[in-house]
Amino acid sequence: QVQLVESGGGLVQPGGSLRLSCAASGSIFSINTMGWYRQAPGKQRETVATITRGLSTIYTDSVKGRFEITRDNAKKMVYLQMNSLGPEDTAVYYCAADVRPLGSGLYRVYWGQGTQVTVSS
Repeated sequence: QVQLVESGGGLVQPGGSLRLSCAASGSIFSINTMGWYRQAPGKQRETVATITRGLSTIYTDSVKGRFEITRDNAKKMVYLQMNSLGPEDTAVYYCAADVRPLGSGLYRVYWGQGTQVTVSS
């Protein structure tokens, strides 16, 4: 069993900051890419940022310069520091990871349950 659990969402005023965390646990042999995704009401889920095991990062254009994705391979965690938040960032944020479970030779993507981020005054 592999689980991803997000935390750190909430209500924040425009211009504020939040830090999301995601912990991977269970029978894990290794983790490749980890990432953050978001889905706003009435919109499709979009990729926010991804980070490889070697710490290479990719960001969607709308968050470049405002968000930072980091990870701790030893702790099996990924983080998303979000600064200068605006109403357009309001969404459910999901963590996902490309995981090879123990006893398996294959990687598959696992998802967290999501955490709500609301930016409003």
